[in-house]
Amino acid sequence: MARRHDRSEYGPTGPATHTRPAIELRAVWRGYGRGPETVHALRGIDLALEHGTFTAVMGPSGSGKSTFLQCAAGLDKPTSGEVFLGGEEITGLSENRLTELRRSRIGFVFQSFNLLPSLSVLQNVLLPLRLAGERQDHGRARELLAQVGLGEHAARRPGQLSGGQQQRVAIARALITRPDVVFADEPTGALDTGTAHEVLTLLRDAVDTMGATVVMVTHDPVAASFADRAVFLAAGALAGELAHPDPKAVADRMVTLATARLGAAA
Repeated sequence: MARRHDRSEYGPTGPATHTRPAIELRAVWRGYGRGPETVHALRGIDLALEHGTFTAVMGPSGSGKSTFLQCAAGLDKPTSGEVFLGGEEITGLSENRLTELRRSRIGFVFQSFNLLPSLSVLQNVLLPLRLAGERQDHGRARELLAQVGLGEHAARRPGQLSGGQQQRVAIARALITRPDVVFADEPTGALDTGTAHEVLTLLRDAVDTMGATVVMVTHDPVAASFADRAVFLAAGALAGELAHPDPKAVADRMVTLATARLGAAA
């Protein structure tokens, strides 16, 4: 099991100084369509995620996990309710402002890596700084690559790396701007078991040693066991949570939710 530390002692640059959650959703609804045909992907989500924590978001297919991530990350706007990033409400921001915010204060790790093949590993890590119009901090980029075990591969192209190595690059890229939160969408979905364990350990270490805040959408109970907290969704609503989840407890909860979903559909 990955190690954990007392979150009261840690923050992004040392001792914790934050008084507001990294991400907070208040009464968030997201519907698609109009009138009686409206499909509610999220139903009144109230959730606060603290700085320096690792949260797994889980639920059966169609439970609202992807919509949750999109609304929390400013990629989609709720039908109603509010989303706060580090205490700042983002639901009412213009698309240009949201784009700036995502580039500077939010990191992303995707299942398919999303690296640019024409850029070197180092250039891929530096890309968020370039897009945000910030100074190209080569020293920090190389330090992050060293931390994910790729210090000697900075000049290579993504196509010269394995899938696990590419995901390590994606993690370094997500951390380069010292974001308020890193959203990971099924980050181990395309990896074998051993490589997945290595990637999850890196995310865990980013929380423990760098004070990062990670929110990971996953269907994998083993992946969820690396988190401090597993939050479950069902039919767009919160359906409970587990602190310090272990794989069996998570799997049991997922079976219960899936069985309830099938019963409701019968």
